[in-house]
Amino acid sequence: MDDVVEKKPTGTLNPVSEEIRSRLVRAKKRFHANDNISDFLEPGEIDQLLDEVEEKFKDVLRSLVIDVENDHNTSDTARRVAKMYVNEVFKGRYYEQPPLTEFPNAESLNELMIVGPTKVRSACSHHFCPIMGRLWIGVMPNEHSSLIGLSKYSRLAEWIMTRPQIQEEAITQLADILMDKVRPDGLAVVMEADHFCMHWRGVKDDGAMMVNSVMRGSFLRDHILRSEFLSLLNLRT
Repeated sequence: MDDVVEKKPTGTLNPVSEEIRSRLVRAKKRFHANDNISDFLEPGEIDQLLDEVEEKFKDVLRSLVIDVENDHNTSDTARRVAKMYVNEVFKGRYYEQPPLTEFPNAESLNELMIVGPTKVRSACSHHFCPIMGRLWIGVMPNEHSSLIGLSKYSRLAEWIMTRPQIQEEAITQLADILMDKVRPDGLAVVMEADHFCMHWRGVKDDGAMMVNSVMRGSFLRDHILRSEFLSLLNLRT
């Protein structure tokens, strides 16, 4: 008797998320919540992701026993949530790094410069609750450094923060990119933020803030420079 081969129904395709995931796995590329995976997306797949997330979020709402067919307040919620996650709150995962126009340090500037406070918005990767805060960046350039426009610091910070994040990891990612792009003698990043996972749940403490820093190069070695940077931040509070 001939073996019966089960055929996949004509027109059945894997969800686009599975296609993207298999590309990442084949390339041995990490795809944690706060990683950017834009290199593994093909044209048109962001729209397909929107459709897939919408359908799956409808199932989440149904599992929460919410009538998405008859409740006028939630009939389009799944689509709104999909657009919010893919195109806004987590867009730093799916879109390429913003262009950073670099200029030579023609005047060999070597004095401390500080950018901030820049407002940042993210979401905690543990509960997907908002993280709202401020960010300061200190740069100690040298004659070989590249200079980037002030707005680019904010754009780069937004790109890093619009992913499910842990605050400590977020500013480390930002520092790594700036060290690579600007090549300064020293770099300092300080972030102060409100975590809504503490407001909504658990201890329900809406007064606690988290402040953390990353210091590189001369900011690590020179305690006077580090103190100058931190004291100037106090003037902006």
